[in-house]
Order: sequence, then C-alpha cells, then structure tokens
Amino acid sequence: MLFNQLTWGVKASFRSYVEAVGGSIKLSDGASRTEEGAFVFAALPDGDLSIAPDGTATGAMRFQGTVTFDAHGGMLKATLTELCLEVGADGFVLTALEAPTNQSRCTIAKLGSAEVGPDNAITLAAEITLDGMYQIADNYPPGTALDPLRLD
Repeated sequence: MLFNQLTWGVKASFRSYVEAVGGSIKLSDGASRTEEGAFVFAALPDGDLSIAPDGTATGAMRFQGTVTFDAHGGMLKATLTELCLEVGADGFVLTALEAPTNQSRCTIAKLGSAEVGPDNAITLAAEITLDGMYQIADNYPPGTALDPLRLD
C-alpha cells in the first residue's frame, strides 16, 4: 500500500498548552494543519514502508515538513522535522532530526501495531521515548501516550 501523507497531532494537551500561554506553533517546509489541530506531512518518494494485514511493518518512509513550538520567550522550544517511520533494531518507531543541530536522527516515539480503518487509512498508537522527551520540551516521561499517527 502506498501512503501519501502522515497526520499526527504530537499531543493534544501539549498543543493546547503552547497556545494557551501565548506561544506559537509554526509550520514550514510543506507541513499543514487539520481543523482538529493535527499536523499533516507529505510522504517523500522512494519509501519502502510496508504494513501487512496483521499490522506488522517493514521498511521506512520519510515525510516533509517542520513544526516548531515556541513559548515562554523561547524557554520552551521544540522542533520536529524530517519525520520518518522506520522498522529497525528498536522495532517500529518514529524518528526525526535531532534539534537543534539537525545533524543526527533520534527516535521520538515507539509505535504500536497498525490498525486498518474502513477507509484503508492506518492508525498507529505512539508513546514517547527518552529522546522524544528531550525533543518535546521535557514535559512527558518515556512511555507517555502521544496522539495516534494516521497514514493515508
């Protein structure tokens, strides 16, 4: 199955907090936002991500777009860019470029098994990792549930 986009809200309570304290959420590099507040990232060509009917996955797929959260005069700043779903030694994970250097990748979420919906979209449960905790402002300990990811 080919996927055109990834929709992910990161964590609804985090988005709400950033906006409630007068912070900003900026989108760039092709990322967009749904009416519900989640972010949409377009799939880059040449990915080989495959998800079997039983929910197991192989391969990887990258997505374009950047989301930057900024609040408290820059004291809270989190940037998520070049997201990638991949299967590796740590299982099925979501990685991103490690901010602020953008020189290496880090695993920001562990993903659960895939569920195929009636519209053939795939939903994946996600929980934050230790690296993800550092990428998303130290607010959530490893294992905290994040918003589910949706592949269309």
